[in-house]
Amino acid sequence: MRVAVAITLTDDERKTLMKWSRGRSTPMRLVKRAQVVLLAAAGKTNLEISHEVGMARRPVGVWRKRFAEGRLAAIEKDAPRPGRPSPERDSLTRRILEATTQTKPKHATHWSTRSLAAELGVSDARVARVWRAHGLQPHRVKTFKVSNDPDFAEKVHDVVGLYLNPPEHAIVLSVDEKTQVQALDRTQRGLPIHPGRCGTMTHDYKRHGTTTLFAALNVAEGVVIDKCMKRHRHQEWIAFLKEIDARTPAGLDLHLIADNYATHKHPKVQSWLKRHPRFHMHFIPTSSSWLNLVERFFAELTNKRLRRGTFRSVPQLIKAIKQYVEDHNNHAKGLRWTATAEEILAKVRRARATLDKVTSD
Repeated sequence: MRVAVAITLTDDERKTLMKWSRGRSTPMRLVKRAQVVLLAAAGKTNLEISHEVGMARRPVGVWRKRFAEGRLAAIEKDAPRPGRPSPERDSLTRRILEATTQTKPKHATHWSTRSLAAELGVSDARVARVWRAHGLQPHRVKTFKVSNDPDFAEKVHDVVGLYLNPPEHAIVLSVDEKTQVQALDRTQRGLPIHPGRCGTMTHDYKRHGTTTLFAALNVAEGVVIDKCMKRHRHQEWIAFLKEIDARTPAGLDLHLIADNYATHKHPKVQSWLKRHPRFHMHFIPTSSSWLNLVERFFAELTNKRLRRGTFRSVPQLIKAIKQYVEDHNNHAKGLRWTATAEEILAKVRRARATLDKVTSD
């Protein structure tokens, strides 16, 4: 009479197997294998395991034995199948890859598994397997733009130099405006989050006006200087510069990193800056908002406070923004920039070369 291999698990192995057996994104075949090993370690027979897991008794014995011989690695990956790979399968994989990366459907912007399967005369499951194996996701797209600023390299060196080696007796501030922040009120109350159900909110809303948030992020400390105003003309920009002047130590120079918005370069702004020599403006290249660190703060504000917020008036919106900024400043940490100017320029050169090649093709 055959006796099943006894299974004894270490704490780490048990922890990993429990994770696999319960993981929502874990492949079902691995879930079942993990369950087999856990039940075997609990002293169950192969017949009992087969009934509990819903797997035939023979494969239960196979995976039990395979774990005993090779531990976790033996059940995580499928064993290589005997025989040579099918030439037809390799040819079909190449056809799917070429069609996905080099062609587009006639009446759509990108392929789906079903549309490409119909075009090639294969199953959509086959297309999905090839896409997963090669990391292809035609339904997703990322935005990008290579800056055409003629002074790109010079500006990158200037701004990155401030991040990596800030001057002594000075404060480096990343500044910008978040314009048209809307006070939105939902037409109905949403349902709260509940086990097994996410929170809800209506797709439509009522508008109650807008405000513009001016913000200056102290790169070394992470603290934000904020001011909400109705508009974002050069008058408001000068008012915000005065706010920065009043809320920073008088004996320190101020190096402001800003984008190329025309308001920041208005003649009256230039005149004001000449009368306040401790202010030094540094402009990022065009189409390079990723160089302005205050954009990270704006993104966090939007995701954590504004996007799901309900505001019945502009004053209520401004109050919520100020409360968020106050809490942010109470837990602020300095931001650490790591990329050098040369690394950034090399990456941009590669992107531009790829873009030129695609354009020429």
